[in-house]
Amino acid sequence: MFVLAHLSDVHLALRPRPYQLAGKRGLGRINWHRGRKYIHRRETLDAVTQDLRTIATDHIAVTGDLTNLSLPSEYAAVRAWLETLGPPRDVTVIPGNHDAYVRAALGGPEKAWGDYMRGDDGAPSGTFPFVRHRDGIALIALSSALPTGPFMATGRLGEQQLARFAQALEQTRGSFRVVLIHHPPETPPRRRLRRLIDAAEFRQVLATLGAGLVLHGHDHRRAILWLDGPDAKIPAVGAPSASASMAHHNENAGGYNLFQIAAEDNTWRCEMIARERGASGTITEIERQVLR
Repeated sequence: MFVLAHLSDVHLALRPRPYQLAGKRGLGRINWHRGRKYIHRRETLDAVTQDLRTIATDHIAVTGDLTNLSLPSEYAAVRAWLETLGPPRDVTVIPGNHDAYVRAALGGPEKAWGDYMRGDDGAPSGTFPFVRHRDGIALIALSSALPTGPFMATGRLGEQQLARFAQALEQTRGSFRVVLIHHPPETPPRRRLRRLIDAAEFRQVLATLGAGLVLHGHDHRRAILWLDGPDAKIPAVGAPSASASMAHHNENAGGYNLFQIAAEDNTWRCEMIARERGASGTITEIERQVLR
């Protein structure tokens, strides 16, 4: 059995310098002070991380928004946190929109955590999608992160990445394919400014070629959406923010998901175990569900 842990939306925030607050970063800092600084707490992230360390996992996936404003100091702090999770071979990272918050930050994640974002083929970090093979599991990592204007948090894969994604799915047939993406594959119309722009094209690739599991973040809540596949429905599972000290609107308190994946009778079995921070601050199991 292969045990995969999924964390997302760390939002590790540090104090910016005044000259770093031009444009969108300044608006983001205002939003942080208006409420998010009371929700995304380092002590919650540390508690979630410590809880994860008590569980024997084979691999950890982190699906974006590791930083808050894409500051160089935040990239460095995230690097230090990633090293507490494990070496790059055992942890796979993809960026989120907060990791590409402004154009000036492009390339920052690759410089800071590039060895956590590199496939088995030796291609340079920042090449998406990349594929990692681990004990019959194929992790296919995509990037939907791109700089956007104020008050927007949209993502895009683009035609070239979608074409390479289709190739990666073809080349990994027979493995249990886990697709990592930051933005959810479907977004309600009222959240249009936070959507994956080419979500329909992404879903079409999956409907044609299939996958075992899709993992995403972005919405800060645990959710399961069933996508069309060529032979069976594909579970797309969202994770809460790993640093959320409390539930907020439709968002969950901090936590993460575990997936126990095993080959059984020429097919694959996958069970999800959800762990979440309770009112006492303790991280406990709150749900189990067989997905396949």
